[in-house]
Amino acid sequence: MIVVDTNVIAYLYLPGEHTAAAEALLERDPDWVAPPLWRSEFRNILAGYLRRGMLSFEQALALQEETEALLAGSERDADSRQVLELVRTSDCSAYDCEFVALAQALTVPLVTMDAKLLRAFPQTAMALAAAR
Repeated sequence: MIVVDTNVIAYLYLPGEHTAAAEALLERDPDWVAPPLWRSEFRNILAGYLRRGMLSFEQALALQEETEALLAGSERDADSRQVLELVRTSDCSAYDCEFVALAQALTVPLVTMDAKLLRAFPQTAMALAAAR
């Protein structure tokens, strides 16, 4: 089991330079967990693709549904106190700290490409490239 942030999820479904690494990670460890916040963040990423004309509405909807199916039953809430403790001791957003708090609570790594998270939480956060 691993916690993945929304960007790793997006790399899996939106082709780009990190897609192969995300696919390899899923093959190696298919038990992905994320806080429910990932849904809103992923919808926001899809909104950007829609607005730039890179996806049709139907494609964006299909990607959201496919991603929700992948993470069905794998969403866990982060403890608010722990999130705020992490915010207090870092310069990371509460949104990002939700992923860190969840990984720490489950005692599993958080896989991310967020440089700020990687710097702030080196004992918890692991770069997607290093998760190979």
